Amino acid sequence: MPDLKIAASTFPFIYSMSALEALKHLHGLGFRDFEMMIFPPHCWPVEMTADDRSAMKSWLDGEGCRITSFCYPLLDNNPNSTDKLMRDYTLDRYREAIDLAAEWECPYVVAIPGPVSSLINPPKQWMLDWFVEGMKALLDHAKGTNVDLLLENVPFTYLPTAKDMLDTADLISPEVGINFDVCNSAYIKEDVAEAIRMLGSRIKNVHISDSGFGEFKHDRLGTGIVDPAPAFKALQEIGYEEMTVLEIITDATAPGADADGDIMASHDILVQHGWTSI
Repeated sequence: MPDLKIAASTFPFIYSMSALEALKHLHGLGFRDFEMMIFPPHCWPVEMTADDRSAMKSWLDGEGCRITSFCYPLLDNNPNSTDKLMRDYTLDRYREAIDLAAEWECPYVVAIPGPVSSLINPPKQWMLDWFVEGMKALLDHAKGTNVDLLLENVPFTYLPTAKDMLDTADLISPEVGINFDVCNSAYIKEDVAEAIRMLGSRIKNVHISDSGFGEFKHDRLGTGIVDPAPAFKALQEIGYEEMTVLEIITDATAPGADADGDIMASHDILVQHGWTSI
């Protein structure tokens, strides 16, 4: 059976550390594989100098470390906004992320359908058409870069389920993979293991964290609804060989927060359930 390897997200440090500082910090905890958040001031391609980019690549190569995925979170962007200017802005930021991923030899950029409100939203077909059109444009931009595009299941979008992700990926291209988020799937009360089996070989990256049902969170494992055991079994069944990213979103700037403790406690829980220790 394939080993299931663990990477760490830089999400807790988007306001407290630069990209390179965050990787050095996580490396100090023992990690060698990382998911990089694309967000200012943490890691914002348009603001990075050639020296910044070169320093990151030199450090990665020198330490034998890898950035295994980029993620551009839905904090102030929307790829299916009714405003074409916002859609174009979002796609331009993704293009910059793809270019930086190619430079740093990162194989995956995670893309997320835009958010919806609880009041009145554009017709779903409009949003789907805009998203599919945008992702096809990004695929064209990524040709020849060795960077692949992945779609992520997120509860507060109009495409929250694993089946939504598979159907939408099929509309875009067979080349598009899935970033499967275990916590997001559990939060909408999917059968996580069945979702993994359904997605099968389209899964190229996995996120894991924990949440309760009352408030959507990405907390340390062992504090909420996420059971890693069924996910581990299903990932082994489909022959998954890539990263499981600890996407523990503990704001390192919050008083009393212990991002490092939450990350390492979650790592230990994954190891107890069969993942390979860092």
